[in-house]
Amino acid sequence: MKPRSKRYQKEAEQVSETPLSLEQAVDKVKSFKGVKFDQTVECVVLLGIDPKQTDQLVRGSLSLPHGVGKEKKVIAFCDDSLVEAAKQAGAIEAGTDELVKKIMDGWADFDVAIASPKVMGKVGKLGRVLGPQGKMPSPKNGTVTDDVTTAVAEFKAGKIEFRNDAGGNVHAVVGKQSFDKKKLMENVEAFLNHIKRVKPASAKGAYIKKAVLSATMSPAVPMNV
Repeated sequence: MKPRSKRYQKEAEQVSETPLSLEQAVDKVKSFKGVKFDQTVECVVLLGIDPKQTDQLVRGSLSLPHGVGKEKKVIAFCDDSLVEAAKQAGAIEAGTDELVKKIMDGWADFDVAIASPKVMGKVGKLGRVLGPQGKMPSPKNGTVTDDVTTAVAEFKAGKIEFRNDAGGNVHAVVGKQSFDKKKLMENVEAFLNHIKRVKPASAKGAYIKKAVLSATMSPAVPMNV
């Protein structure tokens, strides 16, 4: 592993293993100022689920109260009749056959793919391409929908997608370090509350085991949730 910078090590010394309140954690993350760019802030929660059980998977999408500070590149798989509306809503590309071919040929310069249920039969062939990239449209995370234009607008504005990894962790971008403290707190709170609401019925014991807040190049700060 690449050794941590002196800046990072100094910041890490300021972080206690004792979980902080949400307000204290946000204050601590915002206090780390040693880099020359506006760091992205991420919340990570370790869940008491069994990731190997399909009925305990946690995934979905959420529009945060104050966005995430960055617009996303969105494409839309839809009928020709919806192409213009999808583009007006913010899609950088829209359509079906030509768009599927373009991606099959190697194009991948987008962040989110939205699809109408009517064209999923054609989009399905992209599973082996988009699946590993985490870009395959799915009803569970709100990217397969009859209301394509609304979904395009929401994801372009920063609607986030989340899914647990093999270790039961869920990662989500919740804003930028430059965000007003109150707005960043409200974003984190909205994400945590949503995670609590989507708790699988079959998950037993403690659900949220640990939660941390971190910026791109700064240490993680444990939170008491």
